[in-house]
Amino acid sequence: MPASQTSSAELLARWAAGLTPTPEDLALADRSLADTVAVTLAARDHPVTAIAAGLPEPTRWAVAGHVLDFDDLHMPSTTHVSVVCVPTALAMDGGARAYLAAAGVMARIGTALGWRHYSAGWHATCTAGAPASAAGAAVALGLDAGQIATAMALAVPAAGGVQRAFGTDAKSLQVGFAVEAGIRAARLAAAGAHADLAALDEWMLLVGGDPAAIDVSGRAVPGGLAIKMYPCCYALQRPISAVASVAGELESAAVDKIVLRTPEATVQPLIHHRPVTGLEGKFSLEYAAACALLDSYPGFASFTDRAVRRSEARRLTELVETELTDGGSWLLDGELEAEIHANGTVHRVRQRFPPGSPASPPSQAELAAKLADCVSGLDTDPGSWTWQSAADELRRWLPAGGR
Repeated sequence: MPASQTSSAELLARWAAGLTPTPEDLALADRSLADTVAVTLAARDHPVTAIAAGLPEPTRWAVAGHVLDFDDLHMPSTTHVSVVCVPTALAMDGGARAYLAAAGVMARIGTALGWRHYSAGWHATCTAGAPASAAGAAVALGLDAGQIATAMALAVPAAGGVQRAFGTDAKSLQVGFAVEAGIRAARLAAAGAHADLAALDEWMLLVGGDPAAIDVSGRAVPGGLAIKMYPCCYALQRPISAVASVAGELESAAVDKIVLRTPEATVQPLIHHRPVTGLEGKFSLEYAAACALLDSYPGFASFTDRAVRRSEARRLTELVETELTDGGSWLLDGELEAEIHANGTVHRVRQRFPPGSPASPPSQAELAAKLADCVSGLDTDPGSWTWQSAADELRRWLPAGGR
C-alpha cells in the first residue's frame, strides 16, 4: 500500500483509542457481559472445559464460553463477538470500554472480510477475533493508537480458524487460541515490539477481504448483537423456532416427511447431516428439525450424545429433505419454510427472523430465563454481576486446573 495511505490497523486503532461509549453502547456491553459469563458458567462441567483446564485464564474462559454454542453473534460479520471480547476485557481488567473497543474492531474487520471469506470455510470468529482481542487488550493496558495498531499487526499470524472444526472440540479451542494470541500481541506491543502496520491489510486481501470496506462510523458495534435462544449454531435458531411453533399440533410418531426450504447461504456451517454426537448435532439442520419436534424446549439436554442418538431422533433426521435456493450472503438470508407431513396433513410454517435476533430481540424476561438456566445450581446472581465482579465469578466456578 502507498506510504501515504492510512492502514486499516491505524484507522481502527485511532477509533479504539478515541472511543467514548454512549449509554446505548454501555447497555449492550452490560447485556453481553451477563449473557457471555452465564453461558461460560453453563459449560463448567463440559469435557472440553476440562481439557482446556491447563490453558491460560482468558483462553479457558473463551473455550468454555463457546463450547455450548450459546454465545451471541454479530450478524453482518458472522462472528461470535462477545466470547472473544468479554474474556479479553475481564482478564485485562479493561471493563466495558475495552470490551466495546474489541467488539467494534471485530465487527468491522469481520464485516470487511465479508461473506466470501466465511463461505470459503474460514471461522470468522477466530480470524477477526485475534486482532480484535489485541485491540481490546491494548486499550485495557492504556496503550496509545500507534501501539494498538502494532498489537493488531502482531496478532495477524494467529488470525486463523476453519469451519471443518465445527462439531468438534477444535471449534471452541481455536476461539480460545485467538484470545490468547490477541492478549499476547498487546503485551508485546506494550513491551516495545514493532510490526509493519500494513500486515493487517495484506492478510485481509489474502483471505478474501476488502480493507477498503473498513468503516469506523456509527455505533460501537454496528448492527447490534443477536442473542441465542437455543444452545447451537446460529444457523439453527430459525429452523428450530419455526418447526417448534407447530410441534404442539402433532405427535412426532405420526410424522412421515419433513421438508425444509431455505437459501443455500443459510446452511453454510451446517456440515453434519447424520450427527452421532451432541457437538455434531449443534451443526445439523436435520437434527434441528428432529429435536424441535421431540423436545418441548430444545435446550442443553437436546444437544448431548445421548439425545442425538435417540432412536426417534434418528428416524426423524432420516425423514428430512432440504431444498436449497441458490445464493445468499448471510445466515438469515431470505426465509425458512418448513413442511411437516403427518397423518395425511401438511403443516406449513415460514419464518424470517428467529427470536433473539436484532430484529426480534429477547425480552427482559426471556433473557433472565436464559441466564437463570445457565447458572442453575450455582450460588450466583447474573443480575448483580459487574465488570469488576464477573471475573471473580469465573475464577470461583472455573478455577485453574479444573474442578
